[in-house]
Amino acid sequence: MSDHKAVHSVQAKAEGKTLVMERSFEAPRELVFKAFSGSVHLESWWGPKGWQTANSRFEFQPDGVWLYCMECRDQNQGEFYGRKSCGKAVFQEIAAPEKIVYTDMFTDEEGNVVPGMPEILNEVYFQERDVGTKLITRSHFSSPKELQQLLDKGMVEGFSSQLERLEDYLKAIR
Repeated sequence: MSDHKAVHSVQAKAEGKTLVMERSFEAPRELVFKAFSGSVHLESWWGPKGWQTANSRFEFQPDGVWLYCMECRDQNQGEFYGRKSCGKAVFQEIAAPEKIVYTDMFTDEEGNVVPGMPEILNEVYFQERDVGTKLITRSHFSSPKELQQLLDKGMVEGFSSQLERLEDYLKAIR
């Protein structure tokens, strides 16, 4: 992964039981961090294209909980149309505007953790660059098998789509 790749592409690589993904944005670090730190902001871009996110709880502080559900609203996505995917995040560390660390779990619509699905420790870094911000996420799984399970479900593709939505949102709120 290098800074010489196209600005808007996500570079991803698995390192054992960690998935590292990077993408650069032509926006100030404070603005990119802001898009991650507010409930209304997250509802505006979180989730792949064609999906809408609703937050039922959002406490952006250490030990704070974020409960959300994404719903596919794009009929062109076939079997995914109408499907919901819900999650619970618990914030571990927040160092504005440099870093957010949280655990992320799959839940049902009521916020109950789904057994047998991975719990992911996510570290999100916001690195200031001359022409914007480099976003680096390090997602830690309990095993390489768990990581592979989500790679097979399209985690990188979904995250890439989500960051395209973030790019559009950052342009809209400048």
